[in-house]
Amino acid sequence: MEMDIVKKQALETVDRQAELLCRVSDTIWDYAELSLRENRSAALFCEEMEKQGFSVERGIAGIETAFRASWGQGKPVIGILAEYDALSGLSQVGGSLEHTPRQEGGCGHGCGHNILGAGSMGAALAVKAYLEATGSSGTVEFYGCPGEEGGASKAFMARDGVWSHLDAAITWHPGDVNEVVTGSSNSCIQSQYTFHGVAAHAAAAPDRGRSALDGVELMNIGVQFLREHMGSRCRVHYAITDAGGVSPNVVQNKASVLYMVRSNKVAEAVELQKRVDDIARGAALMTGTTFTKTFIDGLADTVPNHTLEKVLYKNFQEVGVPTHTGEELAFADALAKTYPQGATSSIAAHHSPDHARQVEALQREAGHAMNDFLVPYYDGPAFEPGSTDVGDVSWLTPVGQIHAAAWPCGVPGHSWQVVSCGNTSLAHKALLQAAKVMAGAVVDLLRDPQLLARARQEFAQATQSGYVCPIPADAVPTIAE
Repeated sequence: MEMDIVKKQALETVDRQAELLCRVSDTIWDYAELSLRENRSAALFCEEMEKQGFSVERGIAGIETAFRASWGQGKPVIGILAEYDALSGLSQVGGSLEHTPRQEGGCGHGCGHNILGAGSMGAALAVKAYLEATGSSGTVEFYGCPGEEGGASKAFMARDGVWSHLDAAITWHPGDVNEVVTGSSNSCIQSQYTFHGVAAHAAAAPDRGRSALDGVELMNIGVQFLREHMGSRCRVHYAITDAGGVSPNVVQNKASVLYMVRSNKVAEAVELQKRVDDIARGAALMTGTTFTKTFIDGLADTVPNHTLEKVLYKNFQEVGVPTHTGEELAFADALAKTYPQGATSSIAAHHSPDHARQVEALQREAGHAMNDFLVPYYDGPAFEPGSTDVGDVSWLTPVGQIHAAAWPCGVPGHSWQVVSCGNTSLAHKALLQAAKVMAGAVVDLLRDPQLLARARQEFAQATQSGYVCPIPADAVPTIAE
Protein backbone atom coordinates (compact mmCIF):
# COMPACT_ATOMS: atom_id res chain seq x y z
CA MET A 1 0.00 0.00 0.00
CA GLU A 2 1.15 3.53 -0.79
CA MET A 3 0.71 6.43 1.61
CA ASP A 4 0.35 10.09 0.67
CA ILE A 5 3.29 12.45 0.79
CA VAL A 6 2.23 14.44 3.90
CA LYS A 7 1.81 11.32 6.00
CA LYS A 8 5.01 9.81 4.59
CA GLN A 9 7.00 12.92 5.51
CA ALA A 10 5.63 12.81 9.06
CA LEU A 11 6.68 9.18 9.45
CA GLU A 12 10.14 10.00 8.10
CA THR A 13 10.59 11.89 11.36
CA VAL A 14 11.23 8.50 12.96
CA ASP A 15 14.19 7.93 10.65
CA ARG A 16 15.53 11.42 11.26
CA GLN A 17 15.28 10.85 15.02
CA ALA A 18 16.59 7.27 14.88
CA GLU A 19 19.88 8.07 16.62
CA LEU A 20 18.05 9.76 19.49
CA LEU A 21 15.45 7.00 19.85
CA CYS A 22 18.00 4.19 19.83
CA ARG A 23 20.21 6.08 22.29
CA VAL A 24 17.29 6.57 24.67
CA SER A 25 16.37 2.88 24.38
CA ASP A 26 19.93 1.72 25.03
CA THR A 27 20.40 4.11 27.94
CA ILE A 28 17.25 2.85 29.63
CA TRP A 29 18.34 -0.73 28.89
CA ASP A 30 21.55 0.12 30.73
CA TYR A 31 19.71 1.73 33.67
CA ALA A 32 17.47 -1.37 34.11
CA GLU A 33 15.41 0.19 36.90
CA LEU A 34 12.71 -1.77 38.71
CA SER A 35 9.02 -0.90 38.90
CA LEU A 36 8.24 2.51 40.43
CA ARG A 37 11.98 3.16 40.84
CA GLU A 38 12.63 4.28 37.27
CA ASN A 39 13.81 7.73 38.29
CA ARG A 40 16.64 8.08 35.76
CA SER A 41 14.60 6.53 32.95
CA ALA A 42 11.63 8.83 33.53
CA ALA A 43 13.93 11.85 33.85
CA LEU A 44 15.59 11.01 30.53
CA PHE A 45 12.26 10.84 28.71
CA CYS A 46 11.07 14.10 30.27
CA GLU A 47 14.30 15.89 29.40
CA GLU A 48 14.28 14.72 25.80
CA MET A 49 10.57 15.47 25.25
CA GLU A 50 11.05 18.99 26.58
CA LYS A 51 13.91 19.45 24.12
CA GLN A 52 11.46 18.41 21.38
CA GLY A 53 9.05 21.15 22.40
CA PHE A 54 6.58 19.07 24.40
CA SER A 55 4.98 20.39 27.57
CA VAL A 56 5.87 17.90 30.32
CA GLU A 57 3.93 17.24 33.52
CA ARG A 58 5.84 15.08 36.01
CA GLY A 59 4.48 12.94 38.83
CA ILE A 60 0.97 12.50 37.44
CA ALA A 61 -1.53 10.56 39.57
CA GLY A 62 0.85 11.02 42.50
CA ILE A 63 3.38 8.60 41.01
CA GLU A 64 6.90 10.01 41.08
CA THR A 65 8.11 8.29 37.91
CA ALA A 66 4.95 8.85 35.83
CA PHE A 67 4.64 11.75 33.39
CA ARG A 68 2.65 13.22 30.52
CA ALA A 69 4.29 15.03 27.57
CA SER A 70 1.83 16.98 25.41
CA TRP A 71 1.97 18.82 22.11
CA GLY A 72 -0.76 20.45 20.04
CA GLN A 73 -4.12 21.95 20.83
CA GLY A 74 -7.74 21.00 20.60
CA LYS A 75 -9.46 17.76 19.72
CA PRO A 76 -8.99 14.95 19.06
CA VAL A 77 -6.65 14.03 21.89
CA ILE A 78 -4.70 10.82 21.26
CA GLY A 79 -2.56 9.15 23.91
CA ILE A 80 0.54 7.09 23.15
CA LEU A 81 1.62 4.86 26.03
CA ALA A 82 5.20 4.09 27.12
CA GLU A 83 6.70 1.72 29.70
CA TYR A 84 10.30 1.54 30.95
CA ASP A 85 10.59 -0.73 34.02
CA ALA A 86 12.92 -3.73 34.21
CA LEU A 87 12.89 -7.05 36.09
CA SER A 88 15.02 -8.31 38.94
CA GLY A 89 17.60 -11.06 38.51
CA LEU A 90 17.88 -10.66 34.72
CA SER A 91 21.14 -8.79 34.34
CA GLN A 92 22.69 -9.83 31.05
CA VAL A 93 25.39 -8.76 28.62
CA GLY A 94 23.80 -7.40 25.45
CA GLY A 95 24.33 -9.20 22.17
CA SER A 96 25.62 -12.34 23.88
CA LEU A 97 24.80 -15.93 22.95
CA GLU A 98 25.51 -17.09 26.48
CA HIS A 99 23.90 -16.36 29.82
CA THR A 100 26.41 -13.83 31.12
CA PRO A 101 25.16 -11.42 33.80
CA ARG A 102 26.64 -7.93 33.74
CA GLN A 103 26.10 -7.90 37.50
CA GLU A 104 25.27 -10.99 39.56
CA GLY A 105 21.72 -10.66 40.82
CA GLY A 106 21.25 -7.42 38.90
CA CYS A 107 18.26 -6.26 36.91
CA GLY A 108 17.54 -6.45 33.20
CA HIS A 109 14.91 -5.51 30.63
CA GLY A 110 13.48 -9.00 30.26
CA CYS A 111 10.24 -7.70 28.74
CA GLY A 112 11.74 -5.13 26.39
CA HIS A 113 10.20 -2.08 28.03
CA ASN A 114 13.21 0.04 27.09
CA ILE A 115 12.30 -0.62 23.45
CA LEU A 116 8.62 -0.07 24.15
CA GLY A 117 9.17 3.36 25.64
CA ALA A 118 11.52 4.56 22.91
CA GLY A 119 9.24 3.30 20.14
CA SER A 120 6.26 5.13 21.61
CA MET A 121 8.40 8.24 21.94
CA GLY A 122 9.18 8.00 18.23
CA ALA A 123 5.50 7.76 17.38
CA ALA A 124 4.75 10.87 19.44
CA LEU A 125 7.50 12.83 17.65
CA ALA A 126 6.14 11.81 14.24
CA VAL A 127 2.59 12.85 15.16
CA LYS A 128 3.92 16.21 16.35
CA ALA A 129 5.63 16.63 12.97
CA TYR A 130 2.33 15.94 11.20
CA LEU A 131 0.41 18.44 13.34
CA GLU A 132 3.13 21.07 12.78
CA ALA A 133 3.20 20.56 9.02
CA THR A 134 -0.57 20.64 8.54
CA GLY A 135 -1.68 23.02 11.26
CA SER A 136 -4.43 20.55 12.06
CA SER A 137 -6.41 20.58 15.27
CA GLY A 138 -5.37 17.81 17.61
CA THR A 139 -3.21 16.94 20.58
CA VAL A 140 -0.76 14.10 21.08
CA GLU A 141 -0.04 13.05 24.66
CA PHE A 142 2.92 10.78 25.36
CA TYR A 143 2.46 8.98 28.67
CA GLY A 144 5.23 7.61 30.84
CA CYS A 145 3.66 4.62 32.59
CA PRO A 146 5.99 3.11 35.22
CA GLY A 147 5.61 -0.10 37.14
CA GLU A 148 3.92 -2.36 34.58
CA GLU A 149 5.75 -5.34 36.09
CA GLY A 150 4.57 -4.68 39.62
CA GLY A 151 3.00 -1.30 40.13
CA ALA A 152 0.09 -1.01 37.67
CA SER A 153 0.50 2.73 37.25
CA LYS A 154 -2.04 2.84 34.41
CA ALA A 155 -4.67 1.46 36.80
CA PHE A 156 -3.86 4.12 39.41
CA MET A 157 -4.13 6.69 36.63
CA ALA A 158 -7.48 5.17 35.64
CA ARG A 159 -8.73 5.49 39.21
CA ASP A 160 -7.74 9.17 39.14
CA GLY A 161 -9.43 9.84 35.78
CA VAL A 162 -6.28 10.42 33.74
CA TRP A 163 -7.53 8.57 30.64
CA SER A 164 -11.11 9.77 30.47
CA HIS A 165 -10.45 12.82 28.25
CA LEU A 166 -8.64 10.83 25.55
CA ASP A 167 -10.39 10.11 22.26
CA ALA A 168 -8.19 7.02 21.84
CA ALA A 169 -4.89 5.53 22.98
CA ILE A 170 -2.27 3.56 21.07
CA THR A 171 0.57 1.38 22.34
CA TRP A 172 2.70 -1.61 21.43
CA HIS A 173 4.87 -4.33 22.90
CA PRO A 174 8.00 -5.96 21.54
CA GLY A 175 7.81 -9.69 20.94
CA ASP A 176 8.72 -12.38 18.43
CA VAL A 177 6.08 -11.57 15.82
CA ASN A 178 4.64 -8.65 13.87
CA GLU A 179 0.91 -8.44 14.36
CA VAL A 180 -2.04 -6.40 15.54
CA VAL A 181 -3.13 -7.34 19.05
CA THR A 182 -6.70 -8.40 19.72
CA GLY A 183 -8.72 -10.15 22.42
CA SER A 184 -8.94 -9.85 26.16
CA SER A 185 -6.57 -10.62 29.04
CA ASN A 186 -6.81 -11.46 32.70
CA SER A 187 -7.44 -8.88 35.37
CA CYS A 188 -5.18 -9.17 38.39
CA ILE A 189 -5.05 -8.01 42.02
CA GLN A 190 -1.94 -8.36 44.22
CA SER A 191 -2.02 -8.10 48.01
CA GLN A 192 0.48 -8.90 50.74
CA TYR A 193 -0.72 -10.44 54.00
CA THR A 194 1.58 -10.13 57.00
CA PHE A 195 0.56 -12.20 60.01
CA HIS A 196 1.61 -11.12 63.51
CA GLY A 197 1.83 -13.60 66.38
CA VAL A 198 3.68 -14.09 69.66
CA ALA A 199 7.20 -15.54 69.84
CA ALA A 200 7.89 -18.29 72.36
CA HIS A 201 10.18 -21.26 73.00
CA ALA A 202 8.64 -23.98 70.88
CA ALA A 203 9.48 -26.72 73.41
CA ALA A 204 9.46 -25.02 76.83
CA ALA A 205 6.46 -22.71 76.35
CA PRO A 206 4.52 -23.62 73.20
CA ASP A 207 1.23 -22.63 74.86
CA ARG A 208 2.42 -19.04 75.14
CA GLY A 209 3.26 -18.76 71.44
CA ARG A 210 0.96 -17.78 68.59
CA SER A 211 2.48 -18.75 65.25
CA ALA A 212 2.28 -16.25 62.42
CA LEU A 213 3.56 -18.97 60.10
CA ASP A 214 0.60 -21.15 61.09
CA GLY A 215 -1.62 -18.27 60.04
CA VAL A 216 0.04 -18.11 56.63
CA GLU A 217 -0.15 -21.87 56.15
CA LEU A 218 -3.80 -22.09 57.15
CA MET A 219 -4.63 -19.21 54.82
CA ASN A 220 -2.93 -21.11 52.00
CA ILE A 221 -4.92 -24.25 52.82
CA GLY A 222 -8.13 -22.28 52.86
CA VAL A 223 -7.41 -20.84 49.43
CA GLN A 224 -6.65 -24.34 48.13
CA PHE A 225 -10.22 -25.35 49.04
CA LEU A 226 -11.51 -22.14 47.44
CA ARG A 227 -10.12 -23.20 44.06
CA GLU A 228 -12.97 -25.72 43.59
CA HIS A 229 -15.53 -22.97 43.98
CA MET A 230 -14.37 -20.17 41.71
CA GLY A 231 -14.88 -19.43 38.02
CA SER A 232 -13.13 -21.52 35.40
CA ARG A 233 -11.02 -18.57 34.23
CA CYS A 234 -10.06 -17.48 37.74
CA ARG A 235 -6.56 -18.06 39.05
CA VAL A 236 -5.01 -17.55 42.49
CA HIS A 237 -1.22 -17.63 42.96
CA TYR A 238 0.85 -17.11 46.08
CA ALA A 239 4.41 -16.87 47.34
CA ILE A 240 5.56 -17.00 50.97
CA THR A 241 7.84 -13.98 51.17
CA ASP A 242 8.72 -14.33 54.89
CA ALA A 243 8.51 -17.71 56.63
CA GLY A 244 9.38 -16.23 60.02
CA GLY A 245 13.01 -17.25 60.29
CA VAL A 246 15.15 -20.39 60.17
CA SER A 247 14.94 -21.60 63.78
CA PRO A 248 12.35 -24.37 64.17
CA ASN A 249 12.45 -24.15 67.98
CA VAL A 250 11.04 -20.62 67.88
CA VAL A 251 7.35 -19.91 67.40
CA GLN A 252 7.41 -17.46 64.50
CA ASN A 253 5.88 -14.12 65.44
CA LYS A 254 5.85 -12.69 61.91
CA ALA A 255 5.29 -14.26 58.49
CA SER A 256 4.12 -12.91 55.13
CA VAL A 257 2.49 -14.24 51.98
CA LEU A 258 1.94 -12.43 48.68
CA TYR A 259 -1.25 -13.27 46.79
CA MET A 260 -2.26 -12.65 43.20
CA VAL A 261 -5.93 -13.03 42.25
CA ARG A 262 -6.79 -13.18 38.56
CA SER A 263 -9.96 -13.40 36.50
CA ASN A 264 -10.95 -12.68 32.91
CA LYS A 265 -13.28 -9.95 34.22
CA VAL A 266 -12.12 -7.36 36.73
CA ALA A 267 -15.48 -7.28 38.52
CA GLU A 268 -15.16 -11.02 39.20
CA ALA A 269 -11.59 -10.57 40.45
CA VAL A 270 -12.72 -7.91 42.90
CA GLU A 271 -15.36 -10.28 44.31
CA LEU A 272 -12.90 -13.18 44.48
CA GLN A 273 -10.43 -10.93 46.32
CA LYS A 274 -13.05 -10.38 49.03
CA ARG A 275 -13.29 -14.17 49.55
CA VAL A 276 -9.49 -14.43 49.87
CA ASP A 277 -9.62 -11.65 52.48
CA ASP A 278 -12.24 -13.64 54.42
CA ILE A 279 -9.96 -16.68 54.41
CA ALA A 280 -7.13 -14.55 55.86
CA ARG A 281 -9.44 -13.39 58.64
CA GLY A 282 -10.42 -16.99 59.35
CA ALA A 283 -6.77 -18.11 59.47
CA ALA A 284 -6.00 -15.36 61.97
CA LEU A 285 -8.94 -16.39 64.17
CA MET A 286 -7.87 -20.04 64.12
CA THR A 287 -4.31 -19.23 65.15
CA GLY A 288 -4.89 -16.40 67.59
CA THR A 289 -2.89 -14.05 65.41
CA THR A 290 -3.62 -10.82 63.59
CA PHE A 291 -2.70 -9.72 60.12
CA THR A 292 -2.19 -6.57 58.11
CA LYS A 293 -3.01 -6.41 54.42
CA THR A 294 -1.01 -4.26 52.03
CA PHE A 295 -2.53 -3.61 48.63
CA ILE A 296 0.21 -3.93 46.00
CA ASP A 297 -1.53 -3.40 42.67
CA GLY A 298 -4.56 -4.26 40.60
CA LEU A 299 -5.42 -4.08 36.95
CA ALA A 300 -8.34 -4.81 34.67
CA ASP A 301 -8.93 -7.08 31.71
CA THR A 302 -8.37 -5.68 28.21
CA VAL A 303 -11.28 -4.51 26.04
CA PRO A 304 -10.39 -4.96 22.35
CA ASN A 305 -11.36 -2.37 19.75
CA HIS A 306 -11.53 -3.82 16.25
CA THR A 307 -11.93 -0.40 14.62
CA LEU A 308 -8.52 0.70 15.91
CA GLU A 309 -7.05 -2.72 15.14
CA LYS A 310 -8.00 -2.35 11.47
CA VAL A 311 -6.42 1.11 11.33
CA LEU A 312 -3.21 -0.28 12.83
CA TYR A 313 -3.19 -3.24 10.43
CA LYS A 314 -3.61 -0.94 7.42
CA ASN A 315 -0.61 1.05 8.61
CA PHE A 316 1.43 -2.09 9.27
CA GLN A 317 0.79 -3.00 5.64
CA GLU A 318 1.85 0.46 4.50
CA VAL A 319 4.99 0.66 6.65
CA GLY A 320 6.00 -2.99 6.35
CA VAL A 321 8.03 -5.07 8.80
CA PRO A 322 11.72 -4.76 9.69
CA THR A 323 14.19 -6.44 7.36
CA HIS A 324 17.34 -8.01 8.74
CA THR A 325 20.88 -8.51 7.52
CA GLY A 326 22.57 -11.86 7.22
CA GLU A 327 24.58 -11.11 10.35
CA GLU A 328 21.44 -10.30 12.33
CA LEU A 329 19.71 -13.46 11.14
CA ALA A 330 22.75 -15.56 12.04
CA PHE A 331 22.69 -14.10 15.56
CA ALA A 332 18.96 -14.81 15.87
CA ASP A 333 19.38 -18.39 14.65
CA ALA A 334 22.21 -19.00 17.11
CA LEU A 335 20.28 -17.47 20.01
CA ALA A 336 17.28 -19.65 19.18
CA LYS A 337 19.42 -22.71 19.92
CA THR A 338 19.86 -21.61 23.55
CA TYR A 339 16.25 -22.28 24.61
CA PRO A 340 13.70 -25.07 24.07
CA GLN A 341 11.92 -24.46 20.81
CA GLY A 342 8.32 -23.37 21.09
CA ALA A 343 5.60 -21.85 19.00
CA THR A 344 5.45 -18.17 18.18
CA SER A 345 3.57 -15.96 20.62
CA SER A 346 1.17 -14.89 17.86
CA ILE A 347 -2.31 -14.34 19.27
CA ALA A 348 -3.89 -15.08 15.90
CA ALA A 349 -2.03 -18.39 15.52
CA HIS A 350 -3.00 -19.48 19.04
CA HIS A 351 -6.72 -18.91 18.46
CA SER A 352 -7.29 -19.68 14.79
CA PRO A 353 -6.21 -22.97 13.13
CA ASP A 354 -6.28 -21.21 9.76
CA HIS A 355 -3.98 -18.46 10.99
CA ALA A 356 -1.71 -21.05 12.61
CA ARG A 357 -1.28 -22.73 9.21
CA GLN A 358 -0.59 -19.38 7.54
CA VAL A 359 1.98 -18.42 10.17
CA GLU A 360 3.72 -21.79 9.86
CA ALA A 361 3.91 -21.33 6.08
CA LEU A 362 5.32 -17.82 6.47
CA GLN A 363 7.91 -19.12 8.96
CA ARG A 364 9.01 -21.82 6.53
CA GLU A 365 9.29 -19.22 3.79
CA ALA A 366 11.35 -16.93 6.06
CA GLY A 367 13.74 -19.76 6.81
CA HIS A 368 15.18 -18.11 9.90
CA ALA A 369 14.36 -17.67 13.59
CA MET A 370 13.27 -14.05 13.02
CA ASN A 371 9.63 -13.80 11.98
CA ASP A 372 10.16 -11.25 9.21
CA PHE A 373 6.52 -11.13 8.12
CA LEU A 374 3.21 -9.57 9.12
CA VAL A 375 0.68 -11.99 10.58
CA PRO A 376 -2.60 -11.80 8.61
CA TYR A 377 -5.28 -9.74 10.31
CA TYR A 378 -7.41 -11.60 12.87
CA ASP A 379 -10.38 -10.17 14.75
CA GLY A 380 -11.94 -13.33 16.16
CA PRO A 381 -12.29 -14.29 19.82
CA ALA A 382 -9.02 -14.38 21.73
CA PHE A 383 -7.90 -14.56 25.32
CA GLU A 384 -4.43 -14.25 26.80
CA PRO A 385 -3.99 -15.50 30.40
CA GLY A 386 -1.42 -12.85 31.31
CA SER A 387 -2.26 -9.42 32.68
CA THR A 388 -1.45 -5.85 31.69
CA ASP A 389 -2.54 -2.50 33.06
CA VAL A 390 -3.28 -1.40 29.49
CA GLY A 391 -6.60 -3.08 30.31
CA ASP A 392 -7.57 -0.25 32.66
CA VAL A 393 -6.95 2.29 29.91
CA SER A 394 -9.15 0.26 27.54
CA TRP A 395 -12.11 0.56 29.93
CA LEU A 396 -11.96 4.37 29.76
CA THR A 397 -11.04 5.05 26.12
CA PRO A 398 -10.64 2.97 22.93
CA VAL A 399 -7.20 1.33 22.80
CA GLY A 400 -5.29 -0.26 19.93
CA GLN A 401 -2.06 -2.26 20.22
CA ILE A 402 0.52 -4.00 18.06
CA HIS A 403 3.40 -6.42 18.52
CA ALA A 404 6.68 -6.01 16.64
CA ALA A 405 9.37 -8.70 16.34
CA ALA A 406 12.42 -7.68 18.39
CA TRP A 407 13.83 -11.14 19.14
CA PRO A 408 13.75 -14.65 17.64
CA CYS A 409 10.70 -16.87 17.45
CA GLY A 410 9.78 -18.64 20.67
CA VAL A 411 12.10 -16.70 22.99
CA PRO A 412 10.63 -17.08 26.49
CA GLY A 413 9.39 -13.84 27.97
CA HIS A 414 11.27 -12.51 31.01
CA SER A 415 14.42 -14.36 29.98
CA TRP A 416 18.09 -13.48 29.58
CA GLN A 417 17.69 -13.95 25.83
CA VAL A 418 15.23 -11.05 25.71
CA VAL A 419 17.71 -8.87 27.63
CA SER A 420 20.51 -9.92 25.29
CA CYS A 421 18.54 -8.65 22.30
CA GLY A 422 17.45 -5.45 24.01
CA ASN A 423 20.30 -3.16 22.92
CA THR A 424 21.04 -4.75 19.55
CA SER A 425 20.03 -3.74 16.05
CA LEU A 426 17.15 -6.23 16.28
CA ALA A 427 15.64 -4.08 19.02
CA HIS A 428 16.41 -0.82 17.23
CA LYS A 429 14.71 -1.91 14.02
CA ALA A 430 11.64 -3.11 15.90
CA LEU A 431 11.16 0.11 17.85
CA LEU A 432 11.60 2.29 14.75
CA GLN A 433 9.10 0.26 12.74
CA ALA A 434 6.60 0.16 15.59
CA ALA A 435 6.91 3.93 15.94
CA LYS A 436 5.98 4.41 12.29
CA VAL A 437 3.01 2.04 12.44
CA MET A 438 1.59 3.74 15.55
CA ALA A 439 2.22 7.23 14.20
CA GLY A 440 0.57 6.35 10.91
CA ALA A 441 -2.50 5.08 12.73
CA VAL A 442 -2.72 8.27 14.81
CA VAL A 443 -2.44 10.40 11.66
CA ASP A 444 -5.38 8.48 10.16
CA LEU A 445 -7.41 9.06 13.32
CA LEU A 446 -6.62 12.77 13.28
CA ARG A 447 -7.65 13.02 9.64
CA ASP A 448 -10.86 11.02 9.73
CA PRO A 449 -13.38 11.85 12.48
CA GLN A 450 -15.53 8.93 11.36
CA LEU A 451 -12.83 6.46 12.39
CA LEU A 452 -12.82 7.82 15.91
CA ALA A 453 -16.61 7.90 15.98
CA ARG A 454 -16.77 4.21 15.02
CA ALA A 455 -14.09 3.35 17.57
CA ARG A 456 -16.01 5.23 20.26
CA GLN A 457 -19.29 3.54 19.32
CA GLU A 458 -17.68 0.10 19.54
CA PHE A 459 -16.05 1.07 22.84
CA ALA A 460 -19.37 2.22 24.33
CA GLN A 461 -21.01 -1.08 23.44
CA ALA A 462 -18.16 -3.19 24.84
CA THR A 463 -17.91 -1.28 28.13
CA GLN A 464 -21.59 -0.72 28.88
CA SER A 465 -21.32 -2.80 32.07
CA GLY A 466 -19.06 -0.06 33.45
CA TYR A 467 -15.50 0.01 34.71
CA VAL A 468 -14.86 -1.63 38.08
CA CYS A 469 -11.58 -0.18 39.31
CA PRO A 470 -9.45 -2.73 41.20
CA ILE A 471 -7.56 0.04 43.02
CA PRO A 472 -8.99 1.03 46.43
CA ALA A 473 -9.58 4.75 46.90
CA ASP A 474 -6.93 5.02 49.62
CA ALA A 475 -4.28 2.81 47.97
CA VAL A 476 -0.92 4.18 46.90
CA PRO A 477 1.53 2.52 44.49
CA THR A 478 3.55 -0.01 46.48
CA ILE A 479 6.27 -2.55 45.75
CA ALA A 480 5.88 -5.97 47.36
CA GLU A 481 8.49 -6.81 49.99
